[in-house]
Amino acid sequence: MLVIAHRGASGYRPEHTPAAYRLAAALGADYLEPDLVATLDGVLVARHENEISGTTDVAEHAVFADRRITKIVDGEAVTGWFVEDFTYAELCTLRARERMPALRAANTAYDGREAIATFDDVVALARQESARLGRPIGVIPEIKHPAYFRRLGLPLEELLAERLSALGVRRDEAMVQSFEPTSLRRLAVMTDVPLVQLVDSEGTPNDFLRFGDDRTFTDLTAPAGLREISTYAEVLAPHKDLVIPRRSDGALGEPTQLVGQAHRAGLKVQVWTFRAERRFLPTGLDLAAELRAFAATGIDGVFADHPDIAVATMTRRATLKV
Repeated sequence: MLVIAHRGASGYRPEHTPAAYRLAAALGADYLEPDLVATLDGVLVARHENEISGTTDVAEHAVFADRRITKIVDGEAVTGWFVEDFTYAELCTLRARERMPALRAANTAYDGREAIATFDDVVALARQESARLGRPIGVIPEIKHPAYFRRLGLPLEELLAERLSALGVRRDEAMVQSFEPTSLRRLAVMTDVPLVQLVDSEGTPNDFLRFGDDRTFTDLTAPAGLREISTYAEVLAPHKDLVIPRRSDGALGEPTQLVGQAHRAGLKVQVWTFRAERRFLPTGLDLAAELRAFAATGIDGVFADHPDIAVATMTRRATLKV
């Protein structure tokens, strides 16, 4: 069972920081997960979203005050500061901070300590920690809002494929995720690393909305949709409610057939996202018990904010065989 450190050990350090990734490796994670967005000059950096007021100290930099703006990102109005409006050199003047300070107050002790990591930084860190710890540690980046960035002239697929090639990233070192099937289809002809189709519990892929495709995420998880995904991706990464839904009282219900159907379509299944805080847990269960319930469905991996708990709970394999 693969343990994927969701944005690093983000339950213990501000997400997407070198400290979060380094701790995740020390806690036993098999893969480190950076979300990737692009700067004005095309550098891929690790941020949860392209709007950065919640994850950096940008609002405290008077020199950037005039860059606060409202944009439409994937159909929603978002106000703040955006990575694509900064060069990488400018972004280097900012420092990272905890995105959920009310929930993870202890993480705020690390606010302001680290700069924004690039994709290259995360790959280098994974390789360093792999050598230090004597076991394979990979990276599994998610490209964020690829259709949006492509319209800005910042095609994330090409930018990532170029870095994978330049860094000599092997097939067994990385996987690449996206919610947008069109993005993964592009990547399928640019790189041979395994591709991961992310699927939400509701809604529609943003690229489908842009291109007039009326299918939803529900359609993608039907048997025909799974067979289609298997033509370009090797892994299905569904929201956990699609594997075991919650009952009206918040407790876990009965597992669906999704894992078995995905396996029959030739797909591995990696489920997101597992967190230890009470607000994210099913009624009556702690994180270890929740993980055990999901492991019993036959899944192949989990995305976890607290990788130590996942490692201690799950039966694991060192690498994903695809």
